[in-house]
Amino acid sequence: MQSPGSHKQGGTRMTDARRLMLLGRIWTRRALILGLRVWRLVVTALRHLRPGLRYLWKSLLRRWRRSLEFRTVMMTIVLSVVSFAVVGAYLSNQIANNLFQERLTQAESESRYYVKQVQDTFDGAQVNDQSSVITLVYDTLNAVEGNGSVIQRRYVFEALPEQNKPRNRWVESRASDQLTVRVIPSELRKAVQESGKEQYWASTEFPVGNQDHPGIAVGNKVTFNGTVYELYLLYDLENAQQTLDQIQNVLWAGGAALIIMIGGIAWYVTRNVVSPVSHAAVVSEKLAAGQLQERMVVKGEDEVARLGASFNHMAASLQEQITQLATLSQMQQRFVSDVSHELRTPLTTVRMAAEVLFDARENFDPINRRSAELLYNQVERFQSLLSDLLEISRFDAGAAVLEAEPQDIFQVIGQVIEGAAPVAEEYGSELRLTSRNKSIIVEMDSRRIDRILRNLVLNAVEHGEGKPVHISVAANHEAVAVTVRDHGIGMTPAEAARVFDRFWRADPARARTTGGSGLGLSIAAEDTKLHNGWLQAWGQKGAGSNFRLTLPLKKGGTIVKSPLHLEPHDLRLPGTAADRHVLLVDPQESPADDGGASTAAGSPESDASEGPDAREAGEAGRA
Repeated sequence: MQSPGSHKQGGTRMTDARRLMLLGRIWTRRALILGLRVWRLVVTALRHLRPGLRYLWKSLLRRWRRSLEFRTVMMTIVLSVVSFAVVGAYLSNQIANNLFQERLTQAESESRYYVKQVQDTFDGAQVNDQSSVITLVYDTLNAVEGNGSVIQRRYVFEALPEQNKPRNRWVESRASDQLTVRVIPSELRKAVQESGKEQYWASTEFPVGNQDHPGIAVGNKVTFNGTVYELYLLYDLENAQQTLDQIQNVLWAGGAALIIMIGGIAWYVTRNVVSPVSHAAVVSEKLAAGQLQERMVVKGEDEVARLGASFNHMAASLQEQITQLATLSQMQQRFVSDVSHELRTPLTTVRMAAEVLFDARENFDPINRRSAELLYNQVERFQSLLSDLLEISRFDAGAAVLEAEPQDIFQVIGQVIEGAAPVAEEYGSELRLTSRNKSIIVEMDSRRIDRILRNLVLNAVEHGEGKPVHISVAANHEAVAVTVRDHGIGMTPAEAARVFDRFWRADPARARTTGGSGLGLSIAAEDTKLHNGWLQAWGQKGAGSNFRLTLPLKKGGTIVKSPLHLEPHDLRLPGTAADRHVLLVDPQESPADDGGASTAAGSPESDASEGPDAREAGEAGRA
């Protein structure tokens, strides 16, 4: 039977075993959790390593493109590294070759001397028993082994195989430090075996302790008691290799220090040269932005200082000229504005008198009646010109205000067509409105848009030579476009380039019969800028012209693409780009459409929208 104490002891052992098992499971679980966390960190690091390297590479490329200083320093360092690598490799190779040749010459000289001593000893030996032979060979070879004047020397002594008198071979092979004939290159053994008394050498490696040392093996033949032996003297080049390694380390360390110094010198020199250039670029940008008081800091009297002084002189001259031009422009604008305002009062009086004379012209004789009619018509033209001058002066003074309200653009177009109908009937032209929309709500200043479209339509009628004038309307999600197309005399690129200039006429000899102030299209361009829109013109000589007005649907909106083509939908010009022309009047952007060459810079994308499915909505002014 088992005592109660033994049961208690067994239960305690089972509890300890269970506790150890639980602790083992807990630590195993903790180790797994820790390993999983480490693995996740490694995966996350690898996942973010590639974007980080890509960002670093892009940063370096950006720095390379934008910084002359960085590019110069890096090119200097790279070229210095390449140059030093080439020169260092050449020097290291020359040093190694010279050191090896020196050791080889010494090894060959010592080998000849000691091989002659061994052969003389063997030739003069008078021994008959094997033990004496072995003792003589050991003593002779041990005398050969040892420290040379510079390099360590060892030997391998081996009987030439396949000899005719094997009974005389009392010594088969001997070697220093447990070397064997396997350390001798096979090419060297073959050369020695097939030679007479010549001496041969070869580079080799042989074990010394736990390491392999480089060395030179020099082979000769010796004879003893009628038996031919191969005697190889091995010279240890480990000291020479260590010397070469030290020289190479000094070369590489000196080269690294030299490259760092060259990089620092290049950075310092480049910084002194590039910093004024960078400063000049910054000052130029500020001058271009309108900060005409900016100047460069000039130090010293060298070329850079003279460049800075010349730059400052140029900036001062430009500032003075720009100030003079601005002053003259302000004086001119003020003069036009003042004259226009001052002329309003006498012009009103003259107009009243002209109206009285015009109304009473039936009572005059033919000469006075004609004079009254001419006076009335010219006063009307003078009144129109004065109104246009006042409007231009408002734009020049920045006093023009946009009073935008949501309105249907078709109402404005209808009013324009209705007002231009009598003129179109007089010229024999037909006004045609085409659109696939019935209503387009635009936040606009209807008075200014009416003035723009009225100018475009009347110009098209005047230059349309009695042919129909097409007005097209279309809209997308951001803009609305109105084109006015005539089939008259058209425009050349040179004429289209100046079509929105003030007081410009394509044909100075051509008489104006509708308005004729020369400011209509200029005012239309200013009204378009006020709406943040595009006003563009296309033309070809003999094929007519096409004007396109593009407005954002919302006040202050931005136009990306016009809903209508600038090149007419009914004409795809077969000629070259020189035969076509596009002109954009836009304060910020100048879109260049397909089918024309833009005369303004900064044009956005060409319109890719197709013209609307033309649907005739109405016509007016049929001749």
